[in-house]
Amino acid sequence: MTRKKILVTGGAGFLGSHLCERLLHDGHEVLCVDNYFTGSKENIAHLLGNPYFEVMRHDVTFPLFVEVDEIYNLACPASPVHYQHDPVQTTKTSVHGAINMLGLAKRVGAKIFQASTSEVYGDPTEHPQTESYRGHVNPIGPRACYDEGKRCAETLFFDYHRQHHLRIKVVRIFNTYGPRMHPQDGRVVSNFIMQALRGQDITLYGDGSQTRAFCYADDLIEGFVRMMNSPDGFVGPVNLGNPVEISVRTLAERVIALTGSRSKLVYQPLPVDDPKQRCPDITLARRTLDWEPRVDLDTGLSRTIDYFKGKV
Repeated sequence: MTRKKILVTGGAGFLGSHLCERLLHDGHEVLCVDNYFTGSKENIAHLLGNPYFEVMRHDVTFPLFVEVDEIYNLACPASPVHYQHDPVQTTKTSVHGAINMLGLAKRVGAKIFQASTSEVYGDPTEHPQTESYRGHVNPIGPRACYDEGKRCAETLFFDYHRQHHLRIKVVRIFNTYGPRMHPQDGRVVSNFIMQALRGQDITLYGDGSQTRAFCYADDLIEGFVRMMNSPDGFVGPVNLGNPVEISVRTLAERVIALTGSRSKLVYQPLPVDDPKQRCPDITLARRTLDWEPRVDLDTGLSRTIDYFKGKV
């Protein structure tokens, strides 16, 4: 195997740190770039002794000049709590970040991977969502900074591919969970686990009937690597996520059972533009990448709960 020099933006984040770990395990040299807005040095501390791992504090809204073979562009806050904190900066991170990383890839001839999101589908009218579905998105709502930022980033990737013949890979990530999630990211898995471990009431929005499909981090990272290593002619976008759909209320009940908590369920109004259904059709990923999730929900939740026990 040829050792590659690989840049991971957002490399100190939840998914970025798992990706850095995997790439090092596969024998590559990794440059982790992060501005630590939602990422954490703690997530990558165990990698610092590896001579093939390098860390740089940098904001992708500014150009970066390095020599690399591949780029994984993961930089952007991904939870509503964080991306709505500074919505203008969130849009800049998606759009300016994409422009800067695509410019870098063009300069050095690198293959570049975009971590897009199922949020490009908005509150979908098609279920489950296939890659051909164009979405049902509110461009002026409180979630638009993330939804439309990621949609614009996909546009830029495909225009660079068509105009400059850049080698691109685009995946759309559905709900993912696992160790190193931010305890205060506001997403249901981390919220429910933290509330259950503290013995607090578990907060459900709406009546809890809205559905999600949860993919364990290790499975998702396997999909990333397979996509990056797929033939150049296959650029995506491709859905990566778990096609097994459950209600948010059922998830809360599973967390209570696995933690042994006495937490009760309480209900609050549904946030604006919160999707009622979100579940991927992964037919394309199965066919082209021979990929599908392997870790079942209870196993993944148990591993995640063990991690969060150290955060309570």
